[in-house]
Amino acid sequence: MRYVEIGRVVLISYGPDAGKLATIVDVIDQNRVLVDGPEKLTGIHRHEIGIKRITLTDMKVDAKLNATHKQLVGLWEAADIMGKYEATDIAKKRKGRALRAKSTDFERFQIMLARKERAAARKAAA
Repeated sequence: MRYVEIGRVVLISYGPDAGKLATIVDVIDQNRVLVDGPEKLTGIHRHEIGIKRITLTDMKVDAKLNATHKQLVGLWEAADIMGKYEATDIAKKRKGRALRAKSTDFERFQIMLARKERAAARKAAA
């Protein structure tokens, strides 16, 4: 079960920092939390954000209330949070969508042809 708690790693899903990871360092009230990247690793500075703008992940670090930036960097590196996140299905899906959005018309055409080829091969094998 995922709870809004200090030390929970979250994915910011809306706003200028959308798609970046952060850590909850304080719960302000039932609608807002204080998050910190740490900025050195994720590019997120310490600021408050509404709970509706974040997605909770399964990852958690042992941060204390209002943990400093230096403490968070140490905890993230010790727990290899970035490596664990890159291995999740959410990260893979986001990366795939970004690649697809950057592709040209010709690349999308090649993808379509490859799909047709794979489907024909599956149909012939079955």
